[in-house]
Amino acid sequence: MFHGLGWLVCGFVSAELSGPHRGLKRTMTAFAPSLQDFADLSTGEFPSQRLIEPGKLRLSELISALSVALDLTEGQPAGHAARSCIIGMKIAEQLQLPQDQLVHLYYALLLKDLGCSSNAAKMCYLFGADERQIKHDLKSIDWTRMQASVSFSWAHVAPEASPLQKILKVAALFATGPEGARRLVETRCERGATIARDLGFSEQTALAIRSLDEHWNGKGQPDGLKGEEIPLLARILGISQTVEVFFQLGGAAKVSEIVRERRGTWFDPQLVDIVLKLSNNAAFWESVATRNALELAVQWEVPDEIQYVDDDFMDRVCFAFASVVDAKSPWTFNHSNVVAHLSRDLAKILGFDEEMQRDMYRAGLLHDLGKLGVSNAILDKPGKPTDEEFAAIRKHPDFSEKILLNVPRFQQLADVAAAHHERMDGKGYHRRLVTEELPLHYRILAVADVYDALTAKRPYRDAMPLEKVMAIMDKDSGTSFAPEVVQALHEWIERNNPQTRVPQQLEAVDRLVDNI
Repeated sequence: MFHGLGWLVCGFVSAELSGPHRGLKRTMTAFAPSLQDFADLSTGEFPSQRLIEPGKLRLSELISALSVALDLTEGQPAGHAARSCIIGMKIAEQLQLPQDQLVHLYYALLLKDLGCSSNAAKMCYLFGADERQIKHDLKSIDWTRMQASVSFSWAHVAPEASPLQKILKVAALFATGPEGARRLVETRCERGATIARDLGFSEQTALAIRSLDEHWNGKGQPDGLKGEEIPLLARILGISQTVEVFFQLGGAAKVSEIVRERRGTWFDPQLVDIVLKLSNNAAFWESVATRNALELAVQWEVPDEIQYVDDDFMDRVCFAFASVVDAKSPWTFNHSNVVAHLSRDLAKILGFDEEMQRDMYRAGLLHDLGKLGVSNAILDKPGKPTDEEFAAIRKHPDFSEKILLNVPRFQQLADVAAAHHERMDGKGYHRRLVTEELPLHYRILAVADVYDALTAKRPYRDAMPLEKVMAIMDKDSGTSFAPEVVQALHEWIERNNPQTRVPQQLEAVDRLVDNI
């Protein structure tokens, strides 16, 4: 029973983090939107520049910035993946890995948590609590020890339940057994590896992500690999993220204590010895502690292998991160993808050029990145959110903007994504912008988002029929929504005869139940 819980716990968080919120640039400044780049809205003219500014964008800049979204879903402060990357590349430097292996390792470190959102709903259900808090708090225990594991479970399951309800919840948690826990880990690991492959990263990168939770002694998951059966890059990933976690908790001294304790069990002894030598490198740890993590991670990109992002690959990256967002909850299955395509189509109907249509597609894909920072206890709740819960929901556009602002050239895209819940009458969120502050492309994304939300099923209501949805949109046209965009939506519906995606949502719910 203990063994099953141990791997259930490990499967969701192979490393946890605490520490000051560092690594974000330009995120604490007050919002001061400028309309100077936009035509007079009453004329129907369009932006004079694209949402994504022209120029070169390094792949490392894009991936390191978006890795902050993965930190959110793991309950980590921003920069966790970037700092893990810095540590892992330093270890690889000491190992004198060949250049091609350094490239594979670099992106595996930044993208190690690509699959983590796929387990969020399951973890929330099994513990009956905020999965992000559980992940965060797991940093301080060794789940392989029975007493620590049982104590942790009792403290974290169903925090507002009665003692009897908590006992039943803990029993259900243990009843999943080793195989149930292994499947949960496999879901996360395989999903992350699949996304990496879909993005075109190497098989070495994908396998490192898949084997992130394997342990040197063979007691890891999902495949129980032992010793050198575990890919070297995966071994580096595993120790790097753990080192980052405990460095945040207690500095280099705490790192040394933990890696010594887990030498030959969790970690490759050779890698432990390298970390122990690094513990005396004060300048390195000072840079990890004080410098902008995203900028420093970019500097660790292999100099002779710098890659730049073209339009097609940017689309693939945006789609991949949209899939991470939509995997967090079965109730948001494919939401970002639908909003992206609808935003692009509405932009076309309204006369935007092809470049702006493409940018609207990308804005749709990335608009809900911030939802990775909202607990599934709220997103999947079968009832009306409390005031406190709704306040948490209202933060997600701000989270989206903060992430996107770290991508060079994404200033305008970040502004649009942040405004997808704004309304023309100023009653939206999170800044309560009004008509004069909402250019046409902001209004397009808002309409696309609401349309898909209303036509989809939610845990607290059924999907609305199309006629009712459009009656709501028409009623709020001119107050909440731009009349020209609502009219374009009518035209789009007439052209496309859209079908409900509720069956696909219910299939996602069924998969969640089956895995549990």
